[in-house]
Amino acid sequence: MNTPIPSRSLRRPAPLLPATIAVLTLLGCGSDDPADSPAAATPTALPQLGAAQAGTLSGDCTSLATQLNSLSNITISAVSTIAADTLKIGGQDVAEHCQVTALTEARTSLIDGQSYAIRFEMRLPKAWNGRFFHQGNGGLDGNVLTATGASGGGPLTHALAQGFAVLSSDAGHTATPNAAAFGIDPQARLNYGYQAAAKLTPIARAIILAAYNRPADRAYFGGCSNGGRHTMVAAARMPAEYDGYLVGAPGFNLPKAAVANLYKGQRYAMVATSPATDLSTAITAAERKVVADAVLAKCDALDGATDGLVQDTDACQAAFQWERDVPTCSGSTRDGTCLTAAQKTAIAPIFSGAVDGSGKAFYASFPYDPGYAGSGIPAWAFTSPSQRDAVAVAFTFKTPPDSPVGFDGVTFALNANIDTLLQQIVATNATYTESAMSFMTPPSPTGLSALKNRGAKMMVYHGVSDPIFSVEDTTTWYKALAAANGGDASDFARLFRVPGMGHCSGGPATDQFDAVSALVKWVEQGQAPESLTAKARGTGNAGGVNADVPSSWAVDRTRPLCAWPKVARYKGTGSLDDASSFECRS
Repeated sequence: MNTPIPSRSLRRPAPLLPATIAVLTLLGCGSDDPADSPAAATPTALPQLGAAQAGTLSGDCTSLATQLNSLSNITISAVSTIAADTLKIGGQDVAEHCQVTALTEARTSLIDGQSYAIRFEMRLPKAWNGRFFHQGNGGLDGNVLTATGASGGGPLTHALAQGFAVLSSDAGHTATPNAAAFGIDPQARLNYGYQAAAKLTPIARAIILAAYNRPADRAYFGGCSNGGRHTMVAAARMPAEYDGYLVGAPGFNLPKAAVANLYKGQRYAMVATSPATDLSTAITAAERKVVADAVLAKCDALDGATDGLVQDTDACQAAFQWERDVPTCSGSTRDGTCLTAAQKTAIAPIFSGAVDGSGKAFYASFPYDPGYAGSGIPAWAFTSPSQRDAVAVAFTFKTPPDSPVGFDGVTFALNANIDTLLQQIVATNATYTESAMSFMTPPSPTGLSALKNRGAKMMVYHGVSDPIFSVEDTTTWYKALAAANGGDASDFARLFRVPGMGHCSGGPATDQFDAVSALVKWVEQGQAPESLTAKARGTGNAGGVNADVPSSWAVDRTRPLCAWPKVARYKGTGSLDDASSFECRS
């Protein structure tokens, strides 16, 4: 007889710590929630969740396979023993664990005739720390990535290495033969947006219960890019299901961000010498460095240190002027030392923010930052519009979707009408009953009182030079979250902006940090993170070298990533390569 999937109520929670328990009313997460009003009374203390207790695998991977076959609604493909020398992180072996590969909801679509299922894997350590980590993956999903629960650039540790049971999925579709064509199927859209994560949560708990003969004490959800979006959506839709949410570079307005990147592609095309084949001819690597150097010249010292990093991003936006500070060529000849007047006119709106045909902004601005010269910029700025954003918008975000037959991404990217696309990402019809802006975004991104009032926590990090999802979009959200919580949300949610960092990693930045451990300490020990210590990945870094680290930096430079709105400022003495020489100040 099949064993049913357990609900959250069967999970044995670790005890609350009585010294800090406040008697609170658990409220819904809608935007009309009175607890989200600035005038609402703020509790003197939020509940402190207790620490997870370690456990061990009950039996071995072979016996686990027999147990899992009794679970209902899932099909187990394999349960394998993964030896300790198979996976490494930061040059160290990940401990022996079981890998479960499985699927649920196999079906054939009545819309496009294709086969669908939610495919996933779980990695289950034999020495378990009592925690579950739900890994949100990036892009358009479609692949079951290795379930490690990593965060930060070139990580030296991750959730699996720390003993978490970790789940990873394809969000309900496969990436082949066409990465975005799954959007023709309306249910696949919904699974990608939010339903796969909700369906997999009780399944993961059932597998953990079978593996360790007890539920997980604590549950965490995390990811970067679309994985950050998955996490923000989970926080809004499933506030009672997870205790900690680790949100990296969240594309929580992803359909709008994709249309904005098409807008930016069209701006670059105005000055590209061969727009149909190579948008990067709009501004070369040398010319991007001219912009980056101009930003450094104006803004580097604003934090008290001339060190190749702009820590005080807000002050920089006030100090730097595109037209004045970027050198202008005397004519139309481009020699890599300046931008032509045409280039400056075409590219300026890419920083100031995408606008519709009437000039109204529909997505955030992008800050001036030296990371604009980073090696990760071209893929997002010049390649993504025709290869990622065009197909995502055309097949997955538009209602109705285009046909994949004969689709030309370049033609779509360079010629699509932005106003029409903005209408289509909010449209519905009888087949596609939820718009992209409904199924892809958190229904009430600032209505997180249910999460807050049960003691759960959220940590958000975002690269200042992220070229696809703007750090300003995330900062605007965080300001609104604070306003919805009496002017301060830092008792349950904190934002960490990473100067110089591109999309999730890279750029001239200190992008290597362990946010997983910091989140656990906050959730389970009440240690709110004032900053994260981040390292540059120079030559010899065990997590992988970042090619954008300047040669003038120490290969292991460290910096504090401060909880916004504080900024890392130089104390006036000490090494410019040592985090201890800096402090977080307003």
